[in-house]
Amino acid sequence: MKLKESFGLWACVSIVIGSIIGSGIFMKPASMAAQLGSPQLLIAVWIGAGIITLFGALSNAEVATMFPQTGGQYVFFQKMYGDFIAFLYGWAAFAVFNTAGIASIAYVLGTYVEYFVHLPRFSMELEKSIDLFIPFIGHIFPLENIGVKGVTIFVVVLLSYVNSRSSKLGGNLGVIITILKIAAIGLIVIGLIFSGDGHSSNFFQHSTSINPQGWALLGAIVAATSGAFWGYDGWNNIGFVAGEVKNPQRNIPKSLLIGVLLCILIYVLINLAFLYMLPIDTMATSSMVASDAMKIAFGSIGGGIIALIVILSTFGTTHSNVLATARVTYAMAADGQFFKSLGRVHPKYTTPSNAIWIQGIWTSLLVLSGSFDTLTDMLIFVSYLFYGMSAFGLFVLRRKLPEANRPYKVWGYPIVPGVFVLFTLFFLTITLFNDVNNYIAGRSIIINSLFGILLTCIGIPLYWYFTLSKKKAQVL
Repeated sequence: MKLKESFGLWACVSIVIGSIIGSGIFMKPASMAAQLGSPQLLIAVWIGAGIITLFGALSNAEVATMFPQTGGQYVFFQKMYGDFIAFLYGWAAFAVFNTAGIASIAYVLGTYVEYFVHLPRFSMELEKSIDLFIPFIGHIFPLENIGVKGVTIFVVVLLSYVNSRSSKLGGNLGVIITILKIAAIGLIVIGLIFSGDGHSSNFFQHSTSINPQGWALLGAIVAATSGAFWGYDGWNNIGFVAGEVKNPQRNIPKSLLIGVLLCILIYVLINLAFLYMLPIDTMATSSMVASDAMKIAFGSIGGGIIALIVILSTFGTTHSNVLATARVTYAMAADGQFFKSLGRVHPKYTTPSNAIWIQGIWTSLLVLSGSFDTLTDMLIFVSYLFYGMSAFGLFVLRRKLPEANRPYKVWGYPIVPGVFVLFTLFFLTITLFNDVNNYIAGRSIIINSLFGILLTCIGIPLYWYFTLSKKKAQVL
C-alpha cells in the first residue's frame, strides 16, 4: 500500500512556511544586533541569508521534481551518492537533528505556556531524594522543569496522533495554522509601526558601543548569518513528503519559491518593526526583544500578546516538523534499511503511522533527558554538511544522468547551486575553526562539529546490519 497524494499547493506552502517560522524570529534579532551593532547590517543579513536559503531551496527543488518520492534527502542521496551516505543521513536525522529539532521547538512552546499557567517544578533536593530510591534516574531523565516537559510531550503526542490518523487532516491543519501565524505576525508589525511610540531615526543610528571592523566585522557577519540560518531552517521539509504531493513537478518548486520569499518578507518587516521601537543598543541588550517592543506600544498586555503568538508559531512549526520528518524514517524502513515495521502504511488511514509514533516516542525521551539542545548544537555542523552535499549532488546528477527528465531546472545553473555550495563550505570551515578555538581556550569541553560527525558515524555498524539483513531477505 502506498501513501496517498494528499498535499496541494497551499498545503505545500504551509509546510514550507510552517517549518521555517518558529521561535527564531522572536529570539535571534537581539543576539544578531549585539554582534553587528548596525540596523542596516541587521536587515542586510536577514535578506542575504534568505537569498542563500532560496538558492539552496531551488537547487533542492530540481532534484525533488526528478524523484518525487516520500523521504526527501534520503532518496536524493541514494541517487547522488549511494545507499551508504543516504543511510547516514537518515540515521542522523532520526537519532538527533530532526527529533531534537522537534523537541527544542515544542519546548519553547511549553516555556511560553508558563506565562499564563503556573507549571509544576521539582527542586534539586527532591531529584536527589528520588535518586536514592532509583539510582541515576534523575541523571538520565532530569525532573527539573517537569511541568514544561510535560506540556512539550503532550504537544508532540497530540500532533503525532493527528498526523498518524490523516495526512489530509494534517495538511489542512497546517494551512489553517500558517494563515493564523502570518496574520498574527502581520498584526504585530502593523501594531508596532502605527503605534506612534517608536522613532524612524532608529533605522539609521548605529551602536555607540558595538563597532566591529575588519576581520572582526567579517566574524560578526558570519555569526549573525548563522543565527539567521537557524531562523530559516526547515525549508527542506517539503522534500520529505514529495511522494504525497499532487502534481509535484509544479507544486514543489512553486511552494518553495512562494514560501521562502514570504518568509524573507515577514522577517524583514518584523525586524523593521522591532527597530522602530528599540534603538540598536537597546535591542542588543534585550533578553526578549519582541516582548520589550510590544510593552512599549501596548504596556503589560503586550507581553501576553507576544506569548500567545509564540505559542501559536511554535505549535505550527512543531506540527510541520512532525508531519514531514517522519517520512525519512518511513522511506528508510520501506527500503529495507531500517526496522521493517516502520515502513508500513496504516491500512485504514494510509499514513506512515508507525514511523510517526516511533519519532514521537524518541522525541519525548529526548525531552525528558533534557539533552536535545546539546545534541542540536553538536549536529548543526552535520546538518549543514548534508545541506551542502544536497546542493552539490545537483552537479553530480547533471553529470550522471544528463538525459534524465527534469520537469524543473533550477534557474541560474550553475551559479545558484554553486553559490550555495561555496557559502556552505565557507560556513562549515568557519564553524570548525571556531569550535577548535573554543576547545583550546577552554570554553567548550568538546569540539561540537567533530563530535557531531562521530555521532553520525555510530550509524555505520547499523548500516552494515540492515544491509546484511536485506540481502538475506532477498535470498530467501
